Amino acid sequence: MTGSPVLSIVMPVRNEGLNLRIMLKILSAVVEVPHEVLIVVDHRDDASVPVVESISPQYARLSLVHNTHGAGILNALRAGVEAAQGRYILIFAADEVGPVLAIDDMIALMEAGCDFVSCTRYAYGGRRLGGSWVGGLLSRAANRLFWLWSGSQLTDSTTGIKMFTREVFNRLELRSRPVGWAVAFELSIKAQLAGLRLGEVPIVSIDRLYGGKSTFRLGPWTAEYFRWFVWGLRELRRTRPQRGGVIVRIPSATALGGKVRM
Repeated sequence: MTGSPVLSIVMPVRNEGLNLRIMLKILSAVVEVPHEVLIVVDHRDDASVPVVESISPQYARLSLVHNTHGAGILNALRAGVEAAQGRYILIFAADEVGPVLAIDDMIALMEAGCDFVSCTRYAYGGRRLGGSWVGGLLSRAANRLFWLWSGSQLTDSTTGIKMFTREVFNRLELRSRPVGWAVAFELSIKAQLAGLRLGEVPIVSIDRLYGGKSTFRLGPWTAEYFRWFVWGLRELRRTRPQRGGVIVRIPSATALGGKVRM
């Protein structure tokens, strides 16, 4: 694979040996655009490291990135974005299968002029399967209430499946605490406050299809997500973004080049 990649796939991981091995095989088979995969770890003794080292000779542009910014997803994303060489950057977790099938649609929206594309599990046929039932219930309820009360243009603000450019990531000045994927919620809110052109792609998210231990912790996660819920509610209601600015690409319509505007 020569030249600069179109896409940089950034995956923060922590001891995701089995899920990562399977995910890399799926990415290699499914993603057709020139791309690189950046696996971000906090420590060199992470169980994910030997998996990447064993696969990298067969997978062009598969790299390990050591996060030196500190603990948490946000710092891992900072390290990954700094190392990324692609025109577009995609972030998601190694334990989610659904996002892989949405990559082409997300790129299509970026090529159509979007600055920030997010997936949705809760609209246009999207669904969430697997994972903690408590976490799933809270996620669905929180996203629905946030959409109703804040005027949010995105129907799934907390999903960690986002595509953007390095310039957009740096522009948003993210400040989430190192608790779960709360940074995804912050990204959704600040992308709207910044007036970015938004896109959404529905997915069927299958969480931990191949097992492994979830990092979900009810108390700390709920507190941090609630903090961003309240902040986002206040800021979005104050600025009153106009709905109708999101381009939605339905996967079933892509064979005809289908786009649906909210």
